[in-house]
Amino acid sequence: MHESRNAGAVVTLGPTNPVVDQLGRPVHDLRISVMDRCNFRCPYCMPKSTFDDKYRFLRAQERLSFEEITRLARVAARLGVRKVRLTGGEPLLRSGLPDLVAELSGIEGIDDLALTTNGVLLAQHAAELKGNGLHRVTVSLDALDEAVFADMSGGFGGLAQVLEGIDAALAAGLRPVKVNTVVQRGRNDHVVLDLLERFRGTGVTVRLIEYMDVGNRNAWEPAQVVPSAEVLRQIQARWPVTAAPGRYRGEVAARYTYDDGAGEIGFVSSVSEPFCGDCNRARLSSEGVLYTCLFATRGLDLRAPLRAGASDAELFDLMRGAWARRADRYSEQRSELRTREAPLRKVEMHYIGG
Repeated sequence: MHESRNAGAVVTLGPTNPVVDQLGRPVHDLRISVMDRCNFRCPYCMPKSTFDDKYRFLRAQERLSFEEITRLARVAARLGVRKVRLTGGEPLLRSGLPDLVAELSGIEGIDDLALTTNGVLLAQHAAELKGNGLHRVTVSLDALDEAVFADMSGGFGGLAQVLEGIDAALAAGLRPVKVNTVVQRGRNDHVVLDLLERFRGTGVTVRLIEYMDVGNRNAWEPAQVVPSAEVLRQIQARWPVTAAPGRYRGEVAARYTYDDGAGEIGFVSSVSEPFCGDCNRARLSSEGVLYTCLFATRGLDLRAPLRAGASDAELFDLMRGAWARRADRYSEQRSELRTREAPLRKVEMHYIGG
C-alpha cells in the first residue's frame, strides 16, 4: 500500500492499477514539460514570427512546482506509468532541474527517467543529472551544417555547444544518447546523410522524424513532409541497413541497424505510417494540464485541484478518468480532420514537448 499526506490527511492508495483507454491502450509513458520557454526558435515548434519579445510566456508561479510535479508523477505511477521523460520548451532553462530528477528517480514504479533537450546547456549539467538518477538523454539536432542549423533553430547559434553536450552526456554515462532530427523538405533533407555519418559508430542513435503539424503556428503542409521510406532509400544507397524487431508495445521509432555494425537509426513516421493504435503516452504541460495526445485540442487541468488541496486519491481518480475516456488517434485521422471547415486549435508543442 502507498500512503500520501495531503492537506493534513493521510490518503492510502491501493496497489498499482493499470488503466486502459477506449481503444485498449494502457498508459505507460508520461512526458512532463517543466518549462514553456526555449532558447531556440525552431520553425516547426516556436517560430520567431510568433514567439518574439512580446510573447507572454508563463510566469513562474503559473508553472507547476517541483513538489507538484513529483506528486503527479507518483500518482501516475499508480496508474501504470513506468517511463517519465522531462521536456520543455527547453527543460534545462528550469533552475534546479537536477533536484527534480533526484525526486523523480526515487518514485517506486518509475523504471526509466529520460530528458529531451536542445543540448546547448547539457555539458554544464550532464554529470549532475546522471548522479541524481537520470538514465538517458535525447538531444534535438536538425543539422550539422552551420547555416542549416541556424535556419532550423530560428537564427540561433550553438552547434558547437550541442555537440559538446552530446559528448558530455556520453562521458557521464547517460546512455543511450539519442539525437532527434526533424526532416523537412527543402530545409534540411539534403544534409541528413552528413548527420548520420557524424554519429555512425559513436553509440549515438539518430532518429529521423517526419515533419508534423504540431500546434497551430508552423504553417505545416503535406508537401513539406519527407516520408521515412524516401529517406530510407537514400540511406540504403550509401550504407546497407536491416530492419530490427521492435522491443516493446508502443515503441515510437522503427529501428534499423547498419549491416557493418556501426549502430542503429530510427524512423518516427507519424504522418506516413501513423502508430496511434499503440500510443501509450500522456503529457503534462508546464502549467499542469494533462493531455492524452500530442495533437490534443483540450486537456485536464490538474493544477487547480492540486492547489485546492486535492488528495492523491482524488488526483488518481481524475487522471484515471481522463485516460479511460481517451479515444485519440489524430495521426490516423489527419486528412479527414484537416478538411474540416473550422480548423482544430491544437495545443502548442512548447507547452507539452514532443
